[in-house]
Amino acid sequence: MAGKIPLVQTVKMVITGPFNSGKTEFVRTVSEIEVVSTEQNISSENEKVKETTTVALDFGRLTIDDTLILHIFGTPGQRRFEFMWDILAEGMLGYVLMVDSTRPETFREARYILDSFADHSDTPFVIAVNKQDLENAWDAEDIRHALHLRDEIPVLPCIATDMELVKKVLLRLLGLIKKRLDLE
Repeated sequence: MAGKIPLVQTVKMVITGPFNSGKTEFVRTVSEIEVVSTEQNISSENEKVKETTTVALDFGRLTIDDTLILHIFGTPGQRRFEFMWDILAEGMLGYVLMVDSTRPETFREARYILDSFADHSDTPFVIAVNKQDLENAWDAEDIRHALHLRDEIPVLPCIATDMELVKKVLLRLLGLIKKRLDLE
C-alpha cells in the first residue's frame, strides 16, 4: 500500500514599498533559493542613495513545512516601474508594504502604493516598518498615524536583514491569509 503524497500549496506574497525601503534585502534575507533579481545600476543622481535598483521584480521562495511554500515577489519601488505592480499583484494572496522608518519624506509615497494595491485587490496585508535598528527610526505606531491606518492593520517593526523579524512579518501575513481563506 503506497503512502499518501502530501499536497503542497504555494502562496504568492508580494513585498512592495517606496524606493530604498528594503524590499530586495527582505526577499534576500528569507529566501531559501538564490533570489532572482532584476537589479540595474541607478542612473539618476537624486536616487544615488544606493548603487542599484529593482526594475522588474525580485523572486524568492520559503518552505514553511511539507505542505506549504511561499513564493515571494518584490516589486520595484519607483513610479516609473509602476506597471509591474499590476503584473506582480495578479494572483497574490497577500502583501507586505515596506516603509523606511528613517525617511518620513517617503511616507506619502508609501500611502500612494498602499492605495494602488488596494485598487488591485482586497487581499490581506501588513505594514513592515523597516530599519528599526537605526537611531532616527520612527516608532511603528507613529507610522500607523502618519499613513492614516486603521487599528486592525498590523504594523510590525522590521529589520530587513534580520531573519527572525522577516519571518515574523511573513508569518503574520500568512495568518491573515489563512483566516481569509478559512484554512485554519
